[in-house]
Amino acid sequence: MKLKHIYLFLAVLGLCYTWYYNIQYFNSVENATLVSFFQDAQNNFAGKSFGADLTVVCLTFFVFLTPESIRLKIKYWWLFIPVTFLITLAFAFPLFMYIRANAIEKLQKNE
Repeated sequence: MKLKHIYLFLAVLGLCYTWYYNIQYFNSVENATLVSFFQDAQNNFAGKSFGADLTVVCLTFFVFLTPESIRLKIKYWWLFIPVTFLITLAFAFPLFMYIRANAIEKLQKNE
């Protein structure tokens, strides 16, 4: 199995695993909104630590994403930025790694 297939599996896992709990939250909280979701995630120091961790990982991903996408001529790379916020970082990052692996494979075949 190629590494790119593991990235694709992790993207699907990241989508399903995180959204399972997102759906659980919105089904269990009365009058749940996106604002209340983020407020509840910041209710204690554990949640704040997790949020800080995700923020740094997200910024690191964007710092890596931009020049790497330009270097490999990945089309529509900028879509990963809204996908990160609209879907989940756990989906966007491994999906980018899958697309990056495909771009590297394509470059190696053309050499």
